[in-house]
Amino acid sequence: METVEHLINTASSFVWGLPLIVLLVGTGLYLTVRLAFFSFQQLPYALKLVFTKGDQVSKGDITHFQALMTALAATVGTGNIAGVASAVAVGGPGAVLWMWITAFVGMATKYGEAILGVKYRVQNERGEMSGGPMYYIEKGLGMKWLAVIFAAFAAVAAFGIGNMVQSHEAAGVANQNFGVPVWVTGLVLSVLVGLVIIGGIRSIGKVVGIVVPVMIVFYVGAGLLIVLMNVADVPAAFGLIFTDAFTGQAMAGGAVGAVIQQGVARGIFSNEAGLGTGGIAAAAAKTDVPARQALVSMTQVFIDTIIVCTITGLALVMSQMYLRADEFDSSAQLTSAAFEQYLPGVGGIIVAVALLFFVFSTIVGWSYFGEKCFTYLLGGKVSMPYRFLFVIMLFVGSVVSLDIVWGFADVMNGLMAFPNLVALLLLSGVIVNETKKFKQKRIEEKNAS
Repeated sequence: METVEHLINTASSFVWGLPLIVLLVGTGLYLTVRLAFFSFQQLPYALKLVFTKGDQVSKGDITHFQALMTALAATVGTGNIAGVASAVAVGGPGAVLWMWITAFVGMATKYGEAILGVKYRVQNERGEMSGGPMYYIEKGLGMKWLAVIFAAFAAVAAFGIGNMVQSHEAAGVANQNFGVPVWVTGLVLSVLVGLVIIGGIRSIGKVVGIVVPVMIVFYVGAGLLIVLMNVADVPAAFGLIFTDAFTGQAMAGGAVGAVIQQGVARGIFSNEAGLGTGGIAAAAAKTDVPARQALVSMTQVFIDTIIVCTITGLALVMSQMYLRADEFDSSAQLTSAAFEQYLPGVGGIIVAVALLFFVFSTIVGWSYFGEKCFTYLLGGKVSMPYRFLFVIMLFVGSVVSLDIVWGFADVMNGLMAFPNLVALLLLSGVIVNETKKFKQKRIEEKNAS
């Protein structure tokens, strides 16, 4: 068993190593430049679109806001609390800056995934929309074999990182902070998730449309309270983030390379730009203009990393808690300690509650991604059996050791990126053309008004 675990950990280190990081960031940078920094220029408009009433008459299952919330549900999770803490502890405060940089180029990646997700989506026998990398790889590139590879990797990852690992994390947090037996958390989580996902994407969209904004406001609000109460320390924290990004005060050898690698890797892990999940969520939205939904979808990266991750990063840097990382058993505990330092008696509870909400939303979001990959591989008849199996495995994950499951799922999660990034690069011309159509449509809409 130790040999298997060692092999899986080695594979995970290789998959999530420098080549994938360079490919992920390089693809985002390439699309950013090829689109003439369109994602930067349109960010204010995109954020405005999030809070405006979207297309209600075009084909689709959920509103553009619910599609965004589904994507956010799957990405705002343990990476925003534990992942950021790990990046700062190992890479130093400068890792936060590299997370920001990764997010800004990642917006173009997510934009491209969403455009292709909507453009190449199909309608199944139940009238529901299905899209994502497996569809734009098959229909856009004519590479059915590569589409199958992506779907297989994503399907496995859904049961690992999107299911058992999350329920195990939730059970541990509830047991440590509130004394709840792990099996009780597993049972409650299974029931709650089951009630949501049995109804399919429309049910998921309604629930995450309420839960996700609440949980983000709850966590970010607590973080902003810390910032406002200690506003005098904020300039120094930002100064340290910027200077450390290029001087390298990392624990991992004190090298600038370690700072960059930690920031980039954790940023990607948090917002999933390049993994392809954004295209699956966007395909469900009611829209007849792929680029408009893509603009809404790309704000997920901004909200996830620039807003939520920054809150965690600031708390860690301002408190200097990252310097005491070796005193804690987990990265999540490190973030809890930073919040507790500024909000005694409640800071740790806030982080624990937020983490439980984040885990729940991640499970719900990934249940949809996994289902779409399974139905692509095996047909629509597996939808309901998949949902029941997904719920059962949540309980299993809460009560068993998951070291090997985590490592294997982590490998599958990383491997999802390769076929997706190939498709984004080869279909970049389609992304550019759809963007031009959208620009022309906006001009026509302005002239008409």
